[in-house]
Amino acid sequence: MGRSVHQPRRGSLGYYPRVRARRIVARIRRWPDVKVEKPQLLGFAAYKAGMTHAIVIEDKPTSPFYGREIAKAVTILDAPPLLVFGIRLYSLTPYGLRCLFEVLSDKLPKDLERKITLPKSYSKEEAIGKAQQLISKASEIRVLACTQPRLSGLKKKTPEIMEIKVAAKSIQEAWNYVLSILGREVKASEVFKEGQYVDVISITKGKGFQGVVKRYGVKIMPRWHKHRKGHRRTGTVSPQRPDMMYSVPRPGQLGFHQRTEYNKRILKMGEDGLTITVKGGFVGYGVVKGPYIVLLGSVPGPKGRLVRLRFPIRPAKNAPTTPPKIISINVDSKQGG
Repeated sequence: MGRSVHQPRRGSLGYYPRVRARRIVARIRRWPDVKVEKPQLLGFAAYKAGMTHAIVIEDKPTSPFYGREIAKAVTILDAPPLLVFGIRLYSLTPYGLRCLFEVLSDKLPKDLERKITLPKSYSKEEAIGKAQQLISKASEIRVLACTQPRLSGLKKKTPEIMEIKVAAKSIQEAWNYVLSILGREVKASEVFKEGQYVDVISITKGKGFQGVVKRYGVKIMPRWHKHRKGHRRTGTVSPQRPDMMYSVPRPGQLGFHQRTEYNKRILKMGEDGLTITVKGGFVGYGVVKGPYIVLLGSVPGPKGRLVRLRFPIRPAKNAPTTPPKIISINVDSKQGG
């Protein structure tokens, strides 16, 4: 008789189905309920430029390195201002949110033609008048914003379009706020502040069709078993009737999945990206020209991928609220040699 071997299954069942994301711009399905003193956006978007390391003073009281200098990995995000070109009113129905009305700016950027069909004749004042009559039925207000890749280090012109929820004490207060920012740029410093924790939503780096060893971490079988018909495969694929079990590791798509990483800390924000661009530029990206965000830790996705930032939906307890003290940010070349 063979001995019984018990071990944890290979691969997590928390990420099913492992299929490619529908689109390269991450979708935020839920927004947090934030109590704010004045109306503001609950999210922003930036491009991943690269990584480096920074020397900071550890300000977490429970850390054994509290009060000491420590080197930490950081991600640099190229964060050109977002352009708010539209407003959407939503009402809450038994079937979820339903769009009541939409208002567009009268000065739409020409690059939007690369993404959507722009109206040839449009009256902004008339649309605002109709929307004001529906304010009493609205339960949520969001803005339509687009990125401005021409202001980034990327060699692209087509903007990305997204919705961002507006937090306010009342719907009327949120409406007055979105009217004031309609058609103008919004900077990251108007949404977040240094030392704040944010959630990061992005599409991971795609790795194509992969086998079970790389996809799930299945153990490679010994070479001296000639009858196994392969080594980089599972020993059994479960019963065939009534159906194969969905939890069995199988080859397939790896990467290019939407993932959310909670509570990433903003270490620093600034307007001159040249001060934090490494010598020779970031490998695979280039130079950060304008506003930037320095995040603690890593971020899903390759260089140049759009990263969406959101107010934390699971705020960290006993987390530092003041900006961290940064001694230096390493800007040495990452090209080696």
